[in-house]
Amino acid sequence: MLELKQCGLLVVDVQGKLASLMHNSDAVVANIVKLVQASRVLSLPVIALEQYPKGLGETVPELRDLLKDDEIIPKTSFGGCGAPDFMTALNKTGRRQWLVCGIESHVCVYQTVSGMLSAGHEVEVITDAVSSREAANIPMALAKMQRRGAELTSVEMCLFELMQDCKSEAFKAMLPLLK
Repeated sequence: MLELKQCGLLVVDVQGKLASLMHNSDAVVANIVKLVQASRVLSLPVIALEQYPKGLGETVPELRDLLKDDEIIPKTSFGGCGAPDFMTALNKTGRRQWLVCGIESHVCVYQTVSGMLSAGHEVEVITDAVSSREAANIPMALAKMQRRGAELTSVEMCLFELMQDCKSEAFKAMLPLLK
């Protein structure tokens, strides 16, 4: 089970024009926006990665507006764990469980999740908040991440799991996000 005090959210490379080329892009970006908003309500740390932003552009505006500058970490390695600033930020949170969303599921998400698992983190990939340009790459990437030890979840499943009780302080604030 996810534990509120041990969990964080990682957003991988939801940037520029590339984001609009993803399979089911509007729904995926909307779900990631919902996850960042929910993370604020739940006081979860948020880290966002950007793959070579000079070439691919910045995080899409609807997400960028929700993020603080120090939460966004540029990288050139496909896997986030190849970026020393990411590893520093990840370890600085003290969290051991990470919800992961973003693009592309079979490249940067997969390689980042693999690196996090190798570094001893528990990872849950949010299946309705990851995508690739080609739809066929998504189930393949999810299966491979799962074989490596990642768990699979959905936006609603992970948020309800973190709240645990309808009497939690966060529940009323989360209702608009869950409708």
